[in-house]
Amino acid sequence: MATAINSDLWRTSGAAAAATAPPDRLPPGRLLAFSAVALPVAAAQMPLNVYLPAIFAQHYGVPLAVLGTIFLIEKIWGAIADPIIGTLSDRTRSRFGRRRIWIAAGGAVFGLSALLLFFPLWGVTPLYLGLVLFAFYLGWSMIQIPFLAWSGEISHDYNERTRVATYQLVVGSAALLLVLVLPTLVDQVRPGDGPLKLGVMGGLLLVTLVPSLVLTLRAFPEPPLPEAPAQRLPFGKAVRLVASNRLLMRILASDFAVTLGQNIRGTLFVFFVSAYMGLPHWASGLFLLQFIFGISAGPIWMKIGYRLGKHRAAVAGELVQVAINLGLLFVMPGQLGLLVALTVAQGFAQGSGNLMLRSMVADVADAHRLATGEDRTALFYSVFSISMKAAMAAAVGIALPLVAWLGFDPASPSNSPDALKGLLLVFALGPALAHLASAVLVHGFPLDAAAHARIRASLDQRDTTPNPIQA
Repeated sequence: MATAINSDLWRTSGAAAAATAPPDRLPPGRLLAFSAVALPVAAAQMPLNVYLPAIFAQHYGVPLAVLGTIFLIEKIWGAIADPIIGTLSDRTRSRFGRRRIWIAAGGAVFGLSALLLFFPLWGVTPLYLGLVLFAFYLGWSMIQIPFLAWSGEISHDYNERTRVATYQLVVGSAALLLVLVLPTLVDQVRPGDGPLKLGVMGGLLLVTLVPSLVLTLRAFPEPPLPEAPAQRLPFGKAVRLVASNRLLMRILASDFAVTLGQNIRGTLFVFFVSAYMGLPHWASGLFLLQFIFGISAGPIWMKIGYRLGKHRAAVAGELVQVAINLGLLFVMPGQLGLLVALTVAQGFAQGSGNLMLRSMVADVADAHRLATGEDRTALFYSVFSISMKAAMAAAVGIALPLVAWLGFDPASPSNSPDALKGLLLVFALGPALAHLASAVLVHGFPLDAAAHARIRASLDQRDTTPNPIQA
């Protein structure tokens, strides 16, 4: 029955959706305020992945093997925490709502653990680092997963959800830009001062945390709670529920491929610019340039999504990424002009797929609620978060061993031409193939604007119709 309902909805014509009156647009000021918490959350991403391991190894004496083990365990813990938090948030019923209370509590855990992580006044031991990271990832999940679910609930409109995700993408990109700039400035004033660099990044996170939490929690009211909380799901049943949702699995697989391509490029970027191009002094600047243009990319792709629809815009963005990465094959050592042009283009295309796919998760959650009566929005977003984290880990696990197998040695002052050619091929073809896979996976996605308009109409009608049993 549910399959028949959804099939009918997906066959709805575009004219039917166009006949639906457009909703009131969410106020830009409130959207910006709601997106504020993305700043400290995104600002934590770059230090954890790039700076913290090196600083703890060089300045606090934590062995590299121990660091690798601790960060691996904590990433696994973060992936486990996401669906737990998502399920609990979906089931929460309180007078403060079911998203706001988790975000506020997560902010307290996140802030306290960030203070201990970025300002280790009593030194850093493996036990200390493991416990602090445990709390840090827990607080991060408590903020991020309910926030993403709430993002899909403040508007039920197909295009407005893209707009909500766009504001968050821009705020998150701005945070990453700040985190890239600050360590660069520290290196100019106090070269090699790891603790100062750590404190500056942690200071940005802590200074922005409380104001951003206040802005986010006050920006919009939470939607009314469902008449009944979502049924409690054992872990195995939750896995089967997610795996059986073909639309969600397509989005997850597509997002995994997007993030894999982005992180293969990010992992090898410094090696490529320094070793292959022979321009080590340009590595940080080009990486920064990409992020600067990436901030302006969100609104551009939002407009494209309005015109083409989310899945078509995602396909277009991924194909642009394929072309840009294939263009890198024609870059010769020392040829800065073409590399700058491709880096700028990469910035404009950056996040196109992530933006559309994130918005599509809420649409799939609506289809699931219509078919089953269960609201699993936060659970779906938590699994979406796992796919991103898994892809980030896979990128490092694929790219670095592969270029090493091809003969590239980052510590060598002069790699062979064959080794450098291998680095170029992985740097260019790896992301190109990943972005192509992402486009193929989401091509022809059936839940378009027309189908979603019918789903929302059915949900709104059901939500406003009195239950005859209760009556």
